[in-house]
Amino acid sequence: MSEYLFTSESVSEGHPDKVADQISDAILDAHLEIDKKSKVACETLLAKNLIVIAGEISSSAQIECGEIAKKVISDIGYNESFVGFNPNGCNILTSISKQSLDIDQGVDRGEKIGAGDQGLMFGYATKETDELMPLPISLSHKILQKLSSIRKSKAVDWIRPDSKSQVTVKYNGREPVSVERVVVSTQHSELIKHSDIIEFLKNEVILKVIPEHLISKDIEYYINPTGRFVDGGPQADTGLTGRKIIVDTYGGSCPHGGGAFSGKDPSKVDRSAAYMARYIAKNIVAAEIAKKCTIQLSYAIGIAEPLSIFLDFHDTGTVKEEIIQAKIRKNFDLTPKGIIEKLDLYTPIYQQTATYGHFGREIFTWEKTDAVDKLVN
Repeated sequence: MSEYLFTSESVSEGHPDKVADQISDAILDAHLEIDKKSKVACETLLAKNLIVIAGEISSSAQIECGEIAKKVISDIGYNESFVGFNPNGCNILTSISKQSLDIDQGVDRGEKIGAGDQGLMFGYATKETDELMPLPISLSHKILQKLSSIRKSKAVDWIRPDSKSQVTVKYNGREPVSVERVVVSTQHSELIKHSDIIEFLKNEVILKVIPEHLISKDIEYYINPTGRFVDGGPQADTGLTGRKIIVDTYGGSCPHGGGAFSGKDPSKVDRSAAYMARYIAKNIVAAEIAKKCTIQLSYAIGIAEPLSIFLDFHDTGTVKEEIIQAKIRKNFDLTPKGIIEKLDLYTPIYQQTATYGHFGREIFTWEKTDAVDKLVN
């Protein structure tokens, strides 16, 4: 298609699914702080006045999961003033067992680490933005990050933690040319007028984020389109770990293997191999081997090496995919152990990943472009 529209969305740290992701990853971080070899698969379910934490954890660390959950929701902004969901008013239920020994015998093999499950993972990079991410998801995240910054600075007092954004970009061929539609919905106090919300979000959030040269002359704004968003967060909507996998990745610009990230330790290739795939794809684009790159890795439970590697340069490559694929096999250790060591994945940084995307932020090791020489030489 020579001209088309493409849309991606994001959700804030106060969205129920993202609250659940952050609790699961905070529990993972707490275990890794004490025991880096912890095996964690932690799921969180949220509802009105209820937090349910369940999963399989094998670790020498003794962690009070309920206290971690309380701190997470308090830090997000769900404090005692929120009737229906706050740290002191929630019932907390936990059901934690140890990781299956049947799985563990395939994963823990001394110096070798087998993949924690079968699966396929995708990585992606594109020249559309400085961070080599697709423009629609990049702008969607940045709008909500700006909104969160304003809320936490207390510049205004009516913004609440739960919010969503959506950005529609017009493409000409592979090039993004303009932003055509923007949707932003934010939870708010009862005291603010709808017209004031529209004016503030348009002028102080959206137009502060979207570059002026990308704003279409016919741009349409949909700001709190229902007219009211007072009831929000887990008080109004159930939250569940792993339900925002497209928000977490590339906004639908490339395939997704299906596995969620949050609450899983790095022996789970659902997470670690997806990070490695992004690392490789980003270095390929940074090396100007291609303007756009999709990579797929696949694994079998208990097997260290990937079963397959797939590359697609989307007809933008300067060399053939099979040449770079051979360099990947030669220069990158794609076993779980190799990935964990290269990307330093025993470091407890996972709660940071659980909001505003796992990709496109330089604070993470898999966003480095330090492997360019391995691909071009």
